[in-house]
Amino acid sequence: MKLRYKTIFAALIGLASFSCESIVADMNQDLNNPTDASAEYVFAGTQIAHIAAQEGMASRLTTVWTGYGFGAFQQFGTWGQYQITAANFDDDWNLFYTGVNKNAVRTIEKANQLGNRVMTGITKIIQAQNIGTVTELWGDAPFTEAANSATYANPRFETQAELIPKLIAQLNDGIADLESGIGTVGTRDIFFSGDVTKWKQVANTLKARLYLDLKQYNEAYTAAQAGVSTYANSMYATHGTTASVNENQTYSFLTNIRAGSITAEGAYNAELLNPAKTATYRGNAKTNETARFKFYYLENGVNAVGVIEPNTLTTTATRGFFARDASFPLVTYQENILTLAEMALRSGKGFDVALGHLNTYRSFLNGGGYLHSTYKVAGTYKYDPYVAADFAAGGIENKDGITANNALLREILEERYVTFYGQHLGWDDERRTRAEGLGVKLKPNNGSQLPGRFIYSQNEINSNPNSPRSVPSLFETITIYK
Repeated sequence: MKLRYKTIFAALIGLASFSCESIVADMNQDLNNPTDASAEYVFAGTQIAHIAAQEGMASRLTTVWTGYGFGAFQQFGTWGQYQITAANFDDDWNLFYTGVNKNAVRTIEKANQLGNRVMTGITKIIQAQNIGTVTELWGDAPFTEAANSATYANPRFETQAELIPKLIAQLNDGIADLESGIGTVGTRDIFFSGDVTKWKQVANTLKARLYLDLKQYNEAYTAAQAGVSTYANSMYATHGTTASVNENQTYSFLTNIRAGSITAEGAYNAELLNPAKTATYRGNAKTNETARFKFYYLENGVNAVGVIEPNTLTTTATRGFFARDASFPLVTYQENILTLAEMALRSGKGFDVALGHLNTYRSFLNGGGYLHSTYKVAGTYKYDPYVAADFAAGGIENKDGITANNALLREILEERYVTFYGQHLGWDDERRTRAEGLGVKLKPNNGSQLPGRFIYSQNEINSNPNSPRSVPSLFETITIYK
Protein backbone atom coordinates (compact mmCIF):
# COMPACT_ATOMS: atom_id res chain seq x y z
CA MET A 1 0.00 0.00 0.00
CA LYS A 2 1.54 3.26 -1.10
CA LEU A 3 1.96 6.38 0.97
CA ARG A 4 -0.80 8.87 0.34
CA TYR A 5 1.21 11.97 1.13
CA LYS A 6 0.27 13.18 -2.33
CA THR A 7 -3.14 14.07 -0.93
CA ILE A 8 -1.42 16.46 1.45
CA PHE A 9 0.33 18.52 -1.19
CA ALA A 10 -1.60 17.25 -4.19
CA ALA A 11 -1.83 20.58 -5.97
CA LEU A 12 1.71 21.55 -5.06
CA ILE A 13 3.40 18.31 -6.04
CA GLY A 14 1.43 18.27 -9.24
CA LEU A 15 2.59 21.79 -9.86
CA ALA A 16 6.19 20.68 -9.40
CA SER A 17 5.94 17.50 -11.42
CA PHE A 18 4.35 19.14 -14.45
CA SER A 19 6.33 22.37 -14.47
CA CYS A 20 3.44 24.37 -13.06
CA GLU A 21 1.38 24.40 -16.26
CA SER A 22 -1.94 24.50 -14.44
CA ILE A 23 -1.36 27.92 -12.95
CA VAL A 24 0.23 29.59 -15.96
CA ALA A 25 -2.05 28.58 -18.80
CA ASP A 26 -2.43 32.21 -19.76
CA MET A 27 1.26 32.37 -20.60
CA ASN A 28 1.13 29.67 -23.29
CA GLN A 29 0.30 30.18 -26.93
CA ASP A 30 -2.53 27.61 -26.83
CA LEU A 31 -4.62 28.19 -23.73
CA ASN A 32 -6.21 24.76 -24.06
CA ASN A 33 -2.93 22.85 -24.34
CA PRO A 34 -0.33 24.26 -21.97
CA THR A 35 3.14 22.94 -22.71
CA ASP A 36 5.51 25.19 -20.81
CA ALA A 37 5.82 27.66 -17.97
CA SER A 38 7.96 30.70 -17.32
CA ALA A 39 11.17 30.42 -15.32
CA GLU A 40 9.68 31.97 -12.20
CA TYR A 41 6.84 29.45 -12.05
CA VAL A 42 9.06 26.43 -12.62
CA PHE A 43 11.38 27.91 -9.98
CA ALA A 44 8.51 28.08 -7.48
CA GLY A 45 7.42 24.56 -8.36
CA THR A 46 10.93 23.22 -7.80
CA GLN A 47 10.96 24.69 -4.29
CA ILE A 48 7.56 23.27 -3.42
CA ALA A 49 8.53 19.82 -4.67
CA HIS A 50 11.72 20.11 -2.62
CA ILE A 51 9.67 20.67 0.53
CA ALA A 52 7.49 17.68 -0.30
CA ALA A 53 10.54 15.45 -0.82
CA GLN A 54 12.32 16.51 2.37
CA GLU A 55 9.20 16.15 4.52
CA GLY A 56 7.94 12.93 2.96
CA MET A 57 9.30 9.45 3.39
CA ALA A 58 12.77 10.88 4.04
CA SER A 59 11.53 12.22 7.37
CA ARG A 60 8.68 9.90 8.37
CA LEU A 61 10.30 6.54 7.62
CA THR A 62 13.57 7.55 9.24
CA THR A 63 11.57 8.69 12.28
CA VAL A 64 10.53 5.09 12.99
CA TRP A 65 13.96 3.72 12.09
CA THR A 66 15.93 6.12 14.29
CA GLY A 67 14.21 5.84 17.66
CA TYR A 68 12.22 9.07 17.33
CA GLY A 69 9.01 7.03 17.28
CA PHE A 70 7.56 3.61 16.51
CA GLY A 71 5.35 2.40 13.69
CA ALA A 72 2.15 1.44 15.48
CA PHE A 73 -0.07 0.05 12.72
CA GLN A 74 -1.05 0.19 9.03
CA GLN A 75 1.89 0.95 6.73
CA PHE A 76 4.20 2.07 9.48
CA GLY A 77 3.37 -0.95 11.61
CA THR A 78 5.04 -3.13 8.97
CA TRP A 79 7.59 -0.65 7.66
CA GLY A 80 8.75 0.07 11.19
CA GLN A 81 9.47 -3.66 11.47
CA TYR A 82 11.57 -3.41 8.29
CA GLN A 83 8.99 -5.26 6.19
CA ILE A 84 9.23 -3.03 3.15
CA THR A 85 9.77 -3.59 -0.57
CA ALA A 86 11.36 -1.74 -3.47
CA ALA A 87 7.93 -0.79 -4.81
CA ASN A 88 7.25 1.15 -1.62
CA PHE A 89 9.99 3.58 -2.64
CA ASP A 90 8.70 4.27 -6.15
CA ASP A 91 6.77 7.43 -5.26
CA ASP A 92 9.57 9.06 -3.33
CA TRP A 93 12.26 8.19 -5.86
CA ASN A 94 10.03 9.79 -8.48
CA LEU A 95 9.48 12.84 -6.28
CA PHE A 96 13.21 13.42 -5.79
CA TYR A 97 14.01 12.96 -9.48
CA THR A 98 10.94 14.12 -11.40
CA GLY A 99 9.46 16.51 -8.89
CA VAL A 100 12.68 18.21 -7.82
CA ASN A 101 15.67 17.36 -9.99
CA LYS A 102 13.96 17.52 -13.38
CA ASN A 103 12.31 20.82 -12.56
CA ALA A 104 15.56 22.16 -11.14
CA VAL A 105 17.27 21.38 -14.45
CA ARG A 106 14.46 23.16 -16.32
CA THR A 107 14.68 26.15 -14.01
CA ILE A 108 18.44 26.45 -14.49
CA GLU A 109 18.03 26.27 -18.27
CA LYS A 110 15.34 28.95 -18.29
CA ALA A 111 17.18 31.18 -15.82
CA ASN A 112 20.35 30.95 -17.89
CA GLN A 113 18.40 31.96 -20.99
CA LEU A 114 17.23 35.04 -19.09
CA GLY A 115 20.70 35.73 -17.69
CA ASN A 116 19.29 35.47 -14.17
CA ARG A 117 22.26 34.11 -12.25
CA VAL A 118 20.65 34.62 -8.84
CA MET A 119 17.81 32.27 -9.79
CA THR A 120 20.32 29.85 -11.25
CA GLY A 121 22.42 29.92 -8.08
CA ILE A 122 19.50 29.29 -5.74
CA THR A 123 18.27 26.42 -7.88
CA LYS A 124 21.73 24.84 -7.98
CA ILE A 125 21.75 24.86 -4.17
CA ILE A 126 18.31 23.24 -3.99
CA GLN A 127 19.30 20.63 -6.56
CA ALA A 128 22.50 19.84 -4.64
CA GLN A 129 20.59 19.37 -1.39
CA ASN A 130 18.05 17.19 -3.19
CA ILE A 131 20.58 14.83 -4.74
CA GLY A 132 22.67 14.97 -1.56
CA THR A 133 19.66 13.61 0.32
CA VAL A 134 19.18 10.91 -2.33
CA THR A 135 22.74 9.65 -1.96
CA GLU A 136 22.56 9.78 1.85
CA LEU A 137 19.41 7.66 1.79
CA TRP A 138 19.98 5.33 -1.16
CA GLY A 139 23.73 5.35 -1.82
CA ASP A 140 25.09 5.53 -5.39
CA ALA A 141 22.69 7.53 -7.54
CA PRO A 142 22.23 9.24 -10.93
CA PHE A 143 23.14 12.91 -11.17
CA THR A 144 25.08 14.11 -14.21
CA GLU A 145 22.91 12.20 -16.68
CA ALA A 146 19.65 12.58 -14.77
CA ALA A 147 16.83 14.75 -16.16
CA ASN A 148 18.33 14.76 -19.67
CA SER A 149 16.25 11.95 -21.09
CA ALA A 150 16.81 13.05 -24.69
CA THR A 151 20.50 12.20 -24.42
CA TYR A 152 20.51 9.78 -21.51
CA ALA A 153 17.39 7.67 -21.46
CA ASN A 154 18.98 5.45 -18.81
CA PRO A 155 21.10 7.62 -16.52
CA ARG A 156 24.21 6.13 -15.01
CA PHE A 157 24.45 5.61 -11.25
CA GLU A 158 27.48 7.47 -9.92
CA THR A 159 29.45 6.23 -6.95
CA GLN A 160 29.38 8.38 -3.85
CA ALA A 161 33.11 8.98 -4.23
CA GLU A 162 32.49 10.75 -7.57
CA LEU A 163 29.01 12.12 -6.88
CA ILE A 164 29.49 13.99 -3.61
CA PRO A 165 32.47 16.09 -4.82
CA LYS A 166 30.31 17.09 -7.81
CA LEU A 167 27.58 18.27 -5.45
CA ILE A 168 30.12 20.29 -3.46
CA ALA A 169 31.37 21.83 -6.72
CA GLN A 170 27.79 22.68 -7.67
CA LEU A 171 27.27 24.42 -4.33
CA ASN A 172 30.39 26.47 -5.05
CA ASP A 173 29.00 27.31 -8.49
CA GLY A 174 25.74 28.35 -6.86
CA ILE A 175 27.57 30.64 -4.47
CA ALA A 176 29.46 32.21 -7.38
CA ASP A 177 26.18 32.83 -9.21
CA LEU A 178 24.74 34.52 -6.14
CA GLU A 179 27.82 36.66 -5.67
CA SER A 180 27.52 37.92 -9.24
CA GLY A 181 24.44 39.90 -8.18
CA ILE A 182 22.95 39.44 -11.64
CA GLY A 183 19.20 38.86 -11.65
CA THR A 184 16.46 38.82 -9.03
CA VAL A 185 13.83 36.41 -7.74
CA GLY A 186 11.91 38.44 -5.14
CA THR A 187 9.00 36.69 -3.49
CA ARG A 188 9.16 33.82 -5.99
CA ASP A 189 11.82 32.56 -3.60
CA ILE A 190 9.53 31.10 -0.94
CA PHE A 191 12.36 30.58 1.52
CA PHE A 192 14.31 33.86 1.67
CA SER A 193 12.75 36.23 -0.88
CA GLY A 194 16.06 36.37 -2.72
CA ASP A 195 18.29 37.15 0.29
CA VAL A 196 21.68 36.27 -1.15
CA THR A 197 23.47 36.24 2.21
CA LYS A 198 21.12 33.64 3.64
CA TRP A 199 21.37 31.44 0.57
CA LYS A 200 25.17 31.56 0.65
CA GLN A 201 25.13 30.51 4.29
CA VAL A 202 22.75 27.64 3.51
CA ALA A 203 25.06 26.50 0.71
CA ASN A 204 28.03 26.44 3.06
CA THR A 205 26.16 24.44 5.69
CA LEU A 206 25.22 21.96 2.98
CA LYS A 207 28.87 21.80 1.92
CA ALA A 208 29.80 21.04 5.53
CA ARG A 209 27.17 18.27 5.58
CA LEU A 210 28.65 16.68 2.46
CA TYR A 211 32.25 17.03 3.64
CA LEU A 212 31.18 15.33 6.87
CA ASP A 213 29.76 12.46 4.80
CA LEU A 214 33.19 12.14 3.17
CA LYS A 215 34.92 12.33 6.58
CA GLN A 216 36.85 15.39 5.40
CA TYR A 217 36.66 17.08 8.77
CA ASN A 218 38.89 20.10 8.20
CA GLU A 219 36.94 21.01 5.09
CA ALA A 220 33.66 20.51 6.93
CA TYR A 221 34.77 22.83 9.71
CA THR A 222 35.88 25.51 7.24
CA ALA A 223 32.59 25.33 5.34
CA ALA A 224 30.55 25.51 8.55
CA GLN A 225 32.40 28.64 9.60
CA ALA A 226 30.71 30.33 6.64
CA GLY A 227 27.44 28.49 7.23
CA VAL A 228 24.11 29.49 8.78
CA SER A 229 25.16 31.96 11.45
CA THR A 230 21.87 32.73 13.21
CA TYR A 231 18.56 31.01 13.78
CA ALA A 232 16.87 33.69 11.66
CA ASN A 233 19.00 32.64 8.68
CA SER A 234 17.87 29.00 8.87
CA MET A 235 16.05 27.45 5.92
CA TYR A 236 12.61 26.28 7.00
CA ALA A 237 9.64 25.13 4.96
CA THR A 238 6.77 27.32 6.10
CA HIS A 239 3.23 25.99 6.32
CA GLY A 240 -0.35 27.13 6.77
CA THR A 241 -3.71 25.77 7.80
CA THR A 242 -5.37 24.93 4.48
CA ALA A 243 -6.15 21.22 4.39
CA SER A 244 -4.46 19.23 1.60
CA VAL A 245 -2.65 22.33 0.38
CA ASN A 246 -0.10 23.88 2.74
CA GLU A 247 -0.30 22.03 6.06
CA ASN A 248 2.79 20.59 7.73
CA GLN A 249 2.99 17.20 6.02
CA THR A 250 3.62 15.19 9.17
CA TYR A 251 0.71 16.90 10.90
CA SER A 252 -1.59 15.95 8.04
CA PHE A 253 -0.25 12.42 7.92
CA LEU A 254 -0.61 11.82 11.66
CA THR A 255 -3.99 13.47 12.11
CA ASN A 256 -5.86 12.83 8.87
CA ILE A 257 -4.22 10.24 6.64
CA ARG A 258 -2.75 7.69 9.07
CA ALA A 259 -3.90 8.96 12.46
CA GLY A 260 -2.10 7.24 15.31
CA SER A 261 0.20 5.24 13.04
CA ILE A 262 3.35 6.56 14.75
CA THR A 263 3.67 6.53 18.53
CA ALA A 264 6.63 7.10 20.84
CA GLU A 265 6.26 5.24 24.12
CA GLY A 266 9.61 3.60 24.75
CA ALA A 267 11.22 5.38 21.80
CA TYR A 268 14.91 6.09 22.35
CA ASN A 269 14.59 9.84 21.90
CA ALA A 270 11.52 10.14 24.10
CA GLU A 271 13.29 8.18 26.84
CA LEU A 272 16.28 10.52 26.64
CA LEU A 273 14.12 13.63 27.02
CA ASN A 274 11.47 12.50 29.48
CA PRO A 275 12.40 13.60 33.03
CA ALA A 276 10.19 10.83 34.41
CA LYS A 277 12.52 8.20 32.92
CA THR A 278 15.29 8.54 35.46
CA ALA A 279 17.32 5.62 34.10
CA THR A 280 17.64 7.14 30.62
CA TYR A 281 16.97 10.88 31.05
CA ARG A 282 19.80 12.99 29.65
CA GLY A 283 19.16 15.93 31.94
CA ASN A 284 21.47 16.83 34.81
CA ALA A 285 22.17 19.72 37.20
CA LYS A 286 22.84 21.97 34.20
CA THR A 287 20.21 20.62 31.80
CA ASN A 288 16.41 20.54 31.99
CA GLU A 289 14.75 18.88 28.98
CA THR A 290 11.12 19.12 30.16
CA ALA A 291 10.09 21.76 27.63
CA ARG A 292 11.77 20.07 24.67
CA PHE A 293 10.15 16.75 25.59
CA LYS A 294 6.71 18.36 25.71
CA PHE A 295 7.34 20.28 22.48
CA TYR A 296 8.23 17.04 20.69
CA TYR A 297 5.77 14.62 22.30
CA LEU A 298 2.27 14.34 23.72
CA GLU A 299 2.23 12.18 26.84
CA ASN A 300 -1.48 11.55 26.41
CA GLY A 301 -1.91 11.36 22.67
CA VAL A 302 -4.87 12.76 20.77
CA ASN A 303 -5.42 9.44 18.99
CA ALA A 304 -5.10 7.07 21.96
CA VAL A 305 -5.45 7.85 25.65
CA GLY A 306 -2.29 7.15 27.62
CA VAL A 307 -0.11 6.75 24.50
CA ILE A 308 2.87 9.00 23.81
CA GLU A 309 2.65 10.48 20.30
CA PRO A 310 4.46 13.08 18.20
CA ASN A 311 3.09 16.48 19.20
CA THR A 312 0.62 17.77 16.60
CA LEU A 313 -1.25 20.16 18.92
CA THR A 314 -2.26 23.35 17.14
CA THR A 315 -3.99 25.68 19.59
CA THR A 316 -3.37 29.16 20.89
CA ALA A 317 -1.98 27.71 24.10
CA THR A 318 0.12 24.85 22.70
CA ARG A 319 1.74 24.40 19.31
CA GLY A 320 3.83 21.27 18.99
CA PHE A 321 6.80 20.46 16.77
CA PHE A 322 4.36 18.99 14.23
CA ALA A 323 1.62 21.60 14.59
CA ARG A 324 -0.61 22.13 11.58
CA ASP A 325 1.26 25.23 10.44
CA ALA A 326 4.64 24.38 12.01
CA SER A 327 7.66 25.17 9.84
CA PHE A 328 9.85 22.20 8.97
CA PRO A 329 13.67 22.45 9.30
CA LEU A 330 15.69 21.94 6.13
CA VAL A 331 19.07 23.62 6.76
CA THR A 332 19.47 25.26 10.15
CA TYR A 333 21.65 27.16 12.56
CA GLN A 334 21.23 24.19 14.89
CA GLU A 335 22.87 21.85 12.40
CA ASN A 336 25.64 24.28 11.59
CA ILE A 337 26.76 25.10 15.12
CA LEU A 338 26.69 21.43 16.14
CA THR A 339 28.72 20.56 13.04
CA LEU A 340 31.30 23.13 14.15
CA ALA A 341 31.38 21.51 17.60
CA GLU A 342 31.85 17.97 16.27
CA MET A 343 34.31 18.97 13.55
CA ALA A 344 36.42 20.94 16.00
CA LEU A 345 37.12 17.70 17.85
CA ARG A 346 37.45 15.45 14.83
CA SER A 347 39.76 17.82 12.96
CA GLY A 348 42.05 18.42 15.93
CA LYS A 349 41.03 21.99 16.76
CA GLY A 350 40.97 20.97 20.38
CA PHE A 351 38.70 20.34 23.34
CA ASP A 352 38.28 24.00 24.26
CA VAL A 353 37.23 25.05 20.76
CA ALA A 354 34.69 22.25 20.54
CA LEU A 355 33.32 23.00 24.00
CA GLY A 356 33.01 26.66 23.05
CA HIS A 357 30.81 25.78 20.07
CA LEU A 358 28.68 23.44 22.18
CA ASN A 359 28.20 26.14 24.80
CA THR A 360 27.24 28.64 22.11
CA TYR A 361 24.50 26.24 21.12
CA ARG A 362 23.47 25.67 24.73
CA SER A 363 23.20 29.44 25.19
CA PHE A 364 20.85 29.50 22.19
CA LEU A 365 18.76 26.74 23.77
CA ASN A 366 18.82 28.49 27.13
CA GLY A 367 17.14 31.47 25.48
CA GLY A 368 14.35 29.25 24.18
CA GLY A 369 16.13 28.08 21.03
CA TYR A 370 13.78 26.63 18.45
CA LEU A 371 10.97 25.90 20.92
CA HIS A 372 7.64 27.42 19.98
CA SER A 373 6.83 30.31 22.30
CA THR A 374 3.98 28.32 23.88
CA TYR A 375 6.56 25.94 25.34
CA LYS A 376 8.97 28.57 26.64
CA VAL A 377 7.72 28.20 30.18
CA ALA A 378 10.06 29.37 32.96
CA GLY A 379 11.55 26.48 34.89
CA THR A 380 10.98 23.88 32.16
CA TYR A 381 14.19 24.37 30.20
CA LYS A 382 17.76 25.05 31.24
CA TYR A 383 21.06 24.69 29.41
CA ASP A 384 23.80 26.17 31.56
CA PRO A 385 27.30 26.20 30.06
CA TYR A 386 29.50 23.18 30.58
CA VAL A 387 33.06 23.43 31.87
CA ALA A 388 36.00 21.11 31.31
CA ALA A 389 35.49 19.42 34.69
CA ASP A 390 32.07 18.19 33.57
CA PHE A 391 33.81 15.94 31.04
CA ALA A 392 36.67 14.79 33.25
CA ALA A 393 36.40 11.30 34.71
CA GLY A 394 33.57 11.33 37.25
CA GLY A 395 32.10 14.61 35.93
CA ILE A 396 28.40 14.99 35.25
CA GLU A 397 28.98 14.10 31.59
CA ASN A 398 31.52 11.35 32.19
CA LYS A 399 30.31 8.95 34.86
CA ASP A 400 31.97 5.98 33.14
CA GLY A 401 35.48 7.46 33.11
CA ILE A 402 36.25 7.66 29.40
CA THR A 403 38.61 10.33 28.05
CA ALA A 404 37.44 13.93 28.26
CA ASN A 405 37.54 14.28 24.46
CA ASN A 406 35.38 11.20 23.99
CA ALA A 407 32.96 12.34 26.68
CA LEU A 408 32.56 15.67 24.92
CA LEU A 409 32.16 14.01 21.52
CA ARG A 410 29.52 11.70 22.97
CA GLU A 411 27.56 14.67 24.30
CA ILE A 412 27.79 16.51 20.97
CA LEU A 413 26.56 13.45 19.06
CA GLU A 414 23.68 12.97 21.48
CA GLU A 415 22.75 16.63 21.19
CA ARG A 416 22.76 16.34 17.42
CA TYR A 417 20.51 13.30 17.67
CA VAL A 418 18.02 15.04 19.94
CA THR A 419 18.07 18.21 17.85
CA PHE A 420 17.49 16.42 14.54
CA TYR A 421 14.16 14.98 15.66
CA GLY A 422 11.88 14.26 12.71
CA GLN A 423 14.61 14.78 10.09
CA HIS A 424 16.61 12.30 8.04
CA LEU A 425 19.78 13.89 9.48
CA GLY A 426 19.27 11.90 12.66
CA TRP A 427 19.37 8.64 10.70
CA ASP A 428 22.38 9.88 8.72
CA ASP A 429 24.25 10.52 11.96
CA GLU A 430 23.23 7.20 13.51
CA ARG A 431 24.49 5.25 10.50
CA ARG A 432 27.62 7.40 10.21
CA THR A 433 28.63 6.70 13.82
CA ARG A 434 27.17 3.20 14.17
CA ALA A 435 30.57 1.52 14.12
CA GLU A 436 31.94 3.93 16.73
CA GLY A 437 31.44 3.53 20.45
CA LEU A 438 30.10 7.02 21.13
CA GLY A 439 27.04 7.66 18.96
CA VAL A 440 23.48 6.73 19.93
CA LYS A 441 23.04 2.98 20.17
CA LEU A 442 19.68 1.80 18.89
CA LYS A 443 18.19 -1.65 19.21
CA PRO A 444 16.52 -3.06 16.09
CA ASN A 445 12.74 -2.85 16.05
CA ASN A 446 12.73 -6.37 14.64
CA GLY A 447 15.39 -9.03 14.27
CA SER A 448 19.06 -8.39 14.91
CA GLN A 449 19.98 -5.82 12.23
CA LEU A 450 19.37 -2.11 11.80
CA PRO A 451 18.51 -0.88 8.30
CA GLY A 452 21.38 0.74 6.44
CA ARG A 453 19.73 2.34 3.41
CA PHE A 454 16.56 2.91 1.44
CA ILE A 455 15.90 0.29 -1.23
CA TYR A 456 16.15 1.42 -4.85
CA SER A 457 12.82 2.07 -6.54
CA GLN A 458 11.33 -0.98 -8.23
CA ASN A 459 10.36 1.15 -11.23
CA GLU A 460 13.95 2.35 -11.57
CA ILE A 461 15.30 -1.19 -11.31
CA ASN A 462 12.86 -2.42 -13.94
CA SER A 463 13.26 0.43 -16.42
CA ASN A 464 16.91 1.50 -16.16
CA PRO A 465 19.49 -1.08 -17.26
CA ASN A 466 22.16 1.09 -15.60
CA SER A 467 20.63 0.58 -12.15
CA PRO A 468 22.59 -1.80 -9.90
CA ARG A 469 22.17 -5.35 -11.16
CA SER A 470 22.90 -6.73 -7.72
CA VAL A 471 20.39 -4.64 -5.82
CA PRO A 472 21.61 -3.78 -2.31
CA SER A 473 19.37 -4.99 0.50
CA LEU A 474 17.81 -2.84 3.22
CA PHE A 475 20.48 -3.92 5.69
CA GLU A 476 23.53 -3.14 3.57
CA THR A 477 25.33 0.03 4.63
CA ILE A 478 25.96 2.73 2.03
CA THR A 479 29.63 3.33 1.24
CA ILE A 480 30.13 6.62 3.07
CA TYR A 481 28.73 5.26 6.35
CA LYS A 482 30.78 2.05 6.44
